[in-house]
Amino acid sequence: MMRQRAHGFAMAVGLSALTALAALTAGPAQAVQPAMRGFQFGVIGHSFKSGPDESVLKRAIADATLIAPAFIVATGIKASTEPCSDRLYAQRRALLNDAAPPMIVSLAGSDWSACVNSIGRSNAIERLNRLRELFYADGESLGERRLPMTRLSASAKFRSYAENAHWEYGKVLFATINLPANNNHFRAEAGRNSEYEDRLVANRAWLHRLFTLAERQKMQGLVLFSDGDVGVQAEQGFSLLPSFQSKQDGFAEPRRQIRAMAEKFKGKVLLVDTQSGAGTEPAIVWRGNVGHLSLAAEWAEVRVAPGTAALFTLKGGSAEATP
Repeated sequence: MMRQRAHGFAMAVGLSALTALAALTAGPAQAVQPAMRGFQFGVIGHSFKSGPDESVLKRAIADATLIAPAFIVATGIKASTEPCSDRLYAQRRALLNDAAPPMIVSLAGSDWSACVNSIGRSNAIERLNRLRELFYADGESLGERRLPMTRLSASAKFRSYAENAHWEYGKVLFATINLPANNNHFRAEAGRNSEYEDRLVANRAWLHRLFTLAERQKMQGLVLFSDGDVGVQAEQGFSLLPSFQSKQDGFAEPRRQIRAMAEKFKGKVLLVDTQSGAGTEPAIVWRGNVGHLSLAAEWAEVRVAPGTAALFTLKGGSAEATP
C-alpha cells in the first residue's frame, strides 16, 4: 500500500514537473508570437501637392482605413497656395483626428517653410512652432485609436522638435523626421539659415538615437518618413541640386549620416518620402539593405512580415524591384 502511494506521489510530481517545464517552454514562444505576426500600415503621399483639394486626403484616409492598418502616416496638411492660418491648421487637424486608425502626421515644406506674413516676409519659424503646438502637443498620435509615441522634444536640449517622433510595432522601429522638400529649407541669403542649422543639429542627434535604439532593441527594420528625398540611393558625389552651383545641398549631411549608419545596421532601412512624380507607379526599390518608396498624392499599403527576407512589400506593387 505504501509503495503504491509512493509510486502515485512520484507520478504526480513528475507530471507537475513536466507541466511546469512545458509552461516555461511555451511561455516565451507565446510572448513572441504577437510581435512576430505580420501587419500592414497605410502611407499617404502629399495629398495637397497638386492643389487645395481636401477630398483627395479624405478619400485616401477612407481607402486606407479599409485595410485595417496598424496606423496611417500622412505627409502634408495643406497646399502651398493655401493660407498658413491657424484656422486652416485647426481644420486639417480635426479632419485627421477623426480617422478611425492611429494617424501620424509628417510635415511637408508647404505646411510651414514657404509661409510668409502680410508684408511678404518669411514667418516659417513662427508657423512651424504653431504646427508643433497643434499637432504634437502630447505623446500620442491623432485618430480615434491612439498610438503612444516618443518625441524628440522629450529631450531638454531639443524640446522644440516635437514633430520628430518614433514608435515601435512588430519588431520594427518607425519614425518621422522633418526634412522639407525645398532643399531642406536651406536659404542662400546670408544670415537666414538659423532654422536650417539648428534643425540640422537636432536631426543629427535624432538619427543617431534611432539607429542606436534599433540596434539595441534588435529591430528587424527601421522606417523613416519625410517630405524630402535625401537621395541615399544616388551615386556617391551626387547632388540633389540641378547643377553644381555655389548653393549648398541641404540634404548632404543627413544623406551621409543615413548611409553610414545603414551600412552598420543589421536590419532593413526603408525611406518613405513624397517626391514621386504624379502617375508614377509606387514601388520599393532596394539597394543592399536600404529601400526607397516615394509617393505623390496617392496612398499605398505596406505589408510587414517580421522574420522573412522581404520584410516590407507593397500590395500589388513591384516591392522587390532592384536597379
